[in-house]
Amino acid sequence: MDSSQNLTDKGTIRREGSNTMENPQRLYVQPHPGRLEAQWVVGFVDGEGCLFVGINPHSEMPSGFQVLPEFTVVQHQRDVQLLYALKRFFGCGVVRRNHGERLAYRVRSLDHLNEKIVPFFEKHPLKSKKRVDFQKFRKILQLMTKKEHLKSDGIERIRAIAKTMNTGCER
Repeated sequence: MDSSQNLTDKGTIRREGSNTMENPQRLYVQPHPGRLEAQWVVGFVDGEGCLFVGINPHSEMPSGFQVLPEFTVVQHQRDVQLLYALKRFFGCGVVRRNHGERLAYRVRSLDHLNEKIVPFFEKHPLKSKKRVDFQKFRKILQLMTKKEHLKSDGIERIRAIAKTMNTGCER
């Protein structure tokens, strides 16, 4: 059995074939994380999370478009316990296969985003450039709560905000 299959290493975050003894600076994560701490979640989401707003044509919507906000964290399947720990921490969302050996923790419900995700990151702000994306994401959720996504001019306001997200700079 190679070291990546060793049961005691199941909670270790590592590159394929890496060995924590060779690199003592690698982060060690307990095999079954207990209660996550808020600042750990902030740092983890800063590095691994994504706040995304999809806008897709949808003929049954009054505006002709469907707005799909999403908070996502993707990990390799060997670290799936971290995704389930996030699900327990926030008390909402789902863990699903993303692509290949990757799984994702996703929150798409407008109520859950507004009642759990947004208040958490308002109280515990992100530290990276992702903080700006969070502010834009929150603004889009506010517009959706006011039903602006059901109007053509509201879709255009949302689209203008969403296209500046996840770019690393303003476009």
